Amino acid sequence: MAVWQEIISPNRFEGQTVIVTGAASGIGLATALRVAREGGRVIASDLSAEGPDKLVADYAELGFVPVAGDVSKEDVVQGVVAAAGGRIDALANVAGIMDSFQPVHEVDDATWDRVLNVNLTSMMRLMRAAVPVMLAAGSGSIVNVSSEAGLRGSAAGAAYTVSKHAVIGLTRSSAVMYGRRGIRVNAVAPGGTRTNIHAEFKSDLAAGVLGPFMQVNVPPIAEAGEVAAGITFLLSRDGSNINGVVLASDNGWNAI
Repeated sequence: MAVWQEIISPNRFEGQTVIVTGAASGIGLATALRVAREGGRVIASDLSAEGPDKLVADYAELGFVPVAGDVSKEDVVQGVVAAAGGRIDALANVAGIMDSFQPVHEVDDATWDRVLNVNLTSMMRLMRAAVPVMLAAGSGSIVNVSSEAGLRGSAAGAAYTVSKHAVIGLTRSSAVMYGRRGIRVNAVAPGGTRTNIHAEFKSDLAAGVLGPFMQVNVPPIAEAGEVAAGITFLLSRDGSNINGVVLASDNGWNAI
């Protein structure tokens, strides 16, 4: 198989302000870098206090605007939107966490609440804050990162699977509501991707049920930049005729 190589489209985001969550690592970092290298002004949001500042230090030439904090909290969301300075051309809702594969009879409240807050509530709150700015401008593009777990029941535990299915519902509802107002809302559903998100089986039942399935059916792991390429395509004006889709970026896992 050929080695993937990123090919930058110069000036594709020239003059645009783009919010990217989870921007300090993994798919979020790859997305933020791609947008910035293609001319966009990136509001780089991440949970870690040091992550966004390190991004600015490591890539000073790209002009990132850092915002640290938990985007499932309303005050942090308002800080992210304020940093955009009254213009939001696009929003990439990438931030997310994994569960530990617990089925519903084993999942605890703390895990359920945390996974749903980060993976779903944060997206809703950022969209709720960003959409009025886009409506006033008459245009905008939003990409929400779901997962293969949003397309099937055999990729994660109950909490993560529910959260990523719900992201697709949020995406499709919003695509219908705002499509005629110039705002496109799409989702990307990655498969296995090389990131720093670690997931371990904390359920013997899940390990017995899902473990053998994954050993046989999961395709090769993708690089974060490969997933970011699909996200940035949908964010950009190259995707101007695409609204309400769920793009599986999974090396064909969805077809198995």
